[in-house]
Amino acid sequence: MGKHNLLIYTTIALVLLFLVSRSPNKSQPQETHHRRRLKIRSHFPFSPPSDPHHHHDPPPAFDPLVADIELAREDRQWEHLYYQTHHDSDSDSASESPDSSPEPDHESRPEWEDFADAEDFLNDSERFNVTNRLMLLFPRIDVDPTDGLASKSELTQWSLQQSRREAMHRSQREMKTHDKDGDGFVTFAEYEAPSWVRSADNTSFGYDFGWWKEDHFNASDADGDGRLNITEFNDFLHPADTSNPKLILWLCKEEIRERDRDKDGKVNFEEFFHGIYDLIRNYVEPHDTDEHESDDSNEASAKMLFVLLDKDGDGYLSDVELLPVIEKLHPPEHYYAIQQTNHILHQIHTNADAFEADITSPDGSADGDKDGRLSLAEMIESPYVFYTGVFSEDEDSGDYVVHDEFR
Repeated sequence: MGKHNLLIYTTIALVLLFLVSRSPNKSQPQETHHRRRLKIRSHFPFSPPSDPHHHHDPPPAFDPLVADIELAREDRQWEHLYYQTHHDSDSDSASESPDSSPEPDHESRPEWEDFADAEDFLNDSERFNVTNRLMLLFPRIDVDPTDGLASKSELTQWSLQQSRREAMHRSQREMKTHDKDGDGFVTFAEYEAPSWVRSADNTSFGYDFGWWKEDHFNASDADGDGRLNITEFNDFLHPADTSNPKLILWLCKEEIRERDRDKDGKVNFEEFFHGIYDLIRNYVEPHDTDEHESDDSNEASAKMLFVLLDKDGDGYLSDVELLPVIEKLHPPEHYYAIQQTNHILHQIHTNADAFEADITSPDGSADGDKDGRLSLAEMIESPYVFYTGVFSEDEDSGDYVVHDEFR
């Protein structure tokens, strides 16, 4: 198997060398590539989401190295905010005391100095070259099977891995603040609800959402030992991605509680139609949804689905009856990974058409053949597609356009 893989990538390398030597007219894309300045994104929301039930973290960077740099910046921002939030009283008293010490590293290191250095690193072609990065990443993506092509499934799995990696990083960061005794577990007594919850009253928006309450905590406790390890705590913060049956059922209960306007503990058709059904339709791929569907037809479709879900035929939906559609109401990371992959493939094909590219991939298919698979040559031809949201379009003076709708 190892010899087979070596042969594939040796062949790809030879093809690329041949293409470079025979394609002097390809200098335009290369020149345009150099005119893009990469910038470190700062897009993680530190304020409470407007809808905690359907909040989703921003998509990760395609390149794990860029993701590490962004997470380092995010960690510093988070630490700064955490220090301000939890040490205001200490800061006030310290400012009144002539013997008070400055905030750690305040004098020794200017704020965000590391981030400026990291951005310089990203824009030093000798230290960070997007083409070289893609050549290094390609063998890590092309794994199932290793055939010299990155399939849609492989690209989706890659994006999913990056998303889960970032989610776990944030969970580990959060856990450190709640694990008061440092034993590697969080009990409900140790867990501290978000500050916006602590300062809210019973009438505040979001106060009745159960994401920070004890029943959510207990549902996340898969082994029932009264405390959460890092895996359980990660599920606690990202319940849409859990495989824990208790937590999945808790999601259904929360959906019922949010949609149940008459507070009878169940969802009738009107409550289903004017809330849950819209979310289910939005989950469906656009080409499967008829935008011109009439109100009557839309309601008829909703009634058909309602009847299918209403297993006991009592005219109401219970939490258990919502289980078949809970993934559509709370999409997991896999759903967003598919979206990101579709976005990448669309941009690759768009750029291929714009450049009228004629590169031939190792399997003999034409570049931009829209077969849902990418050769290394195709990826290198449009490298900045994989760094969308990182480079600055303001500094781009060429015709190479990369849209940023997904991010």
